[in-house]
Amino acid sequence: MATSEPKAPETDEQQCDSQVTNQEQYIKHPLQNRWALWYFKNDKSKSWTENLRLISKFDTVEDFWALYNHIQQPSKLVYGCDYCLFKDGIKPMWEDDRNKLGGRWLMTLNKVQRHNDLDRYWMETLLCLVGESFDEASDDVCGAVVNVRHKADKIAIWTSNCQNREAIMKIGETYKDLLSIPSKAMLGYQSHDDTSSKSGSTTKNMYSI
Repeated sequence: MATSEPKAPETDEQQCDSQVTNQEQYIKHPLQNRWALWYFKNDKSKSWTENLRLISKFDTVEDFWALYNHIQQPSKLVYGCDYCLFKDGIKPMWEDDRNKLGGRWLMTLNKVQRHNDLDRYWMETLLCLVGESFDEASDDVCGAVVNVRHKADKIAIWTSNCQNREAIMKIGETYKDLLSIPSKAMLGYQSHDDTSSKSGSTTKNMYSI
């Protein structure tokens, strides 16, 4: 009967290397902030706040990807639905204390872009947020929202103070550059106050790039 060759005992160095490798497999990479992903479903039988549901919170790179890979892409959502990613403790609504003095950089996508660009732009928007891509201006970021609508979809980055022009412009210019948005495509920044009190279908831009 054949017998296997006995294994030589591991040296201390080999045992140490093995332990380090095992530990690395379980160490997660922390994010600078804890984030919460919200989902809004437009059920007309319910109030706006009843339609808003918290999906999950995360504070590591690994947990972000685990969540992202298990939810539907925005292009697959029913019209009237939203995803909202906000720093933990900030609700995705104008009335929240961290949002009420702020505004948003807004990008509008047509129906063709829904199939070509929407999912990619949304993923890269999320990476900009969790990766703190705006340097010191990242402190002004509250979150981001994608609105899936019949006529046109929208992606917006919300900031905390619409008067903080330096941070707002840094965020907008960096965002446009990182997403490789064509220079001819204009992004506009609108205060939440102007958006909530508008009388027509459009809101004036405080800033644009």
